[in-house]
Amino acid sequence: MLAAFLTASLFAIAHGFHGAINGHKALRATNNQLQMAWFSGPSKSSPNIGSKRLVVITGTTSGLGKEAAKALLQQGDNFVVCAVRDTKRMEEIAKNEGFDPSNFKIMNCDLGSFQSTKDFARNLKSFKGSRPLDTLVCNAAVYQPALSVPKYTVDDHEEQLQINHLSHFLLCNLLLEDMKKSKDARMVIVGSITGNSNTVGGGLVYPLADLGLLQGLEKGGKNPIAMIDGGNFNGAKAYKDSKVCNMMTINELHKRYHKSTGITFSSLYPGCIATTQLFREKRQWFRKLFPVFMKYVTGGFVSEEEAGQRLAQVVTDPRAKKSGIYWSWNGGAKTVAFIDPRTGKLTGAGGSGGDLFENQYSAQVTNEEKSRLMWEYSTKITGVKWPAPALASV
Repeated sequence: MLAAFLTASLFAIAHGFHGAINGHKALRATNNQLQMAWFSGPSKSSPNIGSKRLVVITGTTSGLGKEAAKALLQQGDNFVVCAVRDTKRMEEIAKNEGFDPSNFKIMNCDLGSFQSTKDFARNLKSFKGSRPLDTLVCNAAVYQPALSVPKYTVDDHEEQLQINHLSHFLLCNLLLEDMKKSKDARMVIVGSITGNSNTVGGGLVYPLADLGLLQGLEKGGKNPIAMIDGGNFNGAKAYKDSKVCNMMTINELHKRYHKSTGITFSSLYPGCIATTQLFREKRQWFRKLFPVFMKYVTGGFVSEEEAGQRLAQVVTDPRAKKSGIYWSWNGGAKTVAFIDPRTGKLTGAGGSGGDLFENQYSAQVTNEEKSRLMWEYSTKITGVKWPAPALASV
């Protein structure tokens, strides 16, 4: 009980936690259109992808996205498209990490702009030609728990709402028809325990995720509206609510389109990446204590490298071809860790080690009426048109 209390307390200090370590900053540069055309536009010649799996990952300049890209490239049979806002920074990272230039492509995608997201999808199709996209990983996110007032995108939506949810919702739509041509298509949206109330991080740490009746989204979610439920702005809650929408989106895609397209739709919680720059605004004592506490007290700690390997596993592992699943490792993070008598190691909190397993969403994520409203309002806001669904629950 003491460990659970301390866990909740530290989480509260951190204003919540997320599994999708992003690499996508809230403040976007104003010179995106002036960046190198080789990175932001289509290639003049067809890429040498061959039989490699073609994977798009949003937000690969740091954390989970960068490590997932690295893990996939190390496998040798994947071609990774790094969809990022800051292409110059990604170029430097790729050079420092030793990414093989023949196996990756950097392309501009500013999720704070619907037009930039559309431009990315168009440029991607031009770059790859008739070859279908095999995997889309919606990883990028921003987390702004310290803000007292909201920041808005060029489209006048609260930044966490658009960057984390709405633009990924749009991107899934733009690439759906192309991906169904792949023999092993997988669409993955990174989830979070903070959006699942059946976990320690999501059920004990305030503010809790709560979409209400989605009144803010119903009204268009534009300035001065900042919250999905239409309430007063709270940065930590805005993030958590956006992650609920992420997981709802993948569930709805599965129900509506898995049967007709054959695409695998899934989400995951990669573990508590306590060393990430997510906590860069916290005081020095917290940045030093939190990783140690998560590793040795709660057992929820996972390194950035291991988290990236977990995401890569969802992209390539034959077991992860099953659609409609929320993947996790080493327990469901519904309790602090305990010692497994069979192995003598900590388990239960989603920390390092363990194997891939099918986790369970909270009731809020699987709420059918709220999921329907999320889909309806998000469709209206983004202006997308969806093909007729072939509804199926499996």
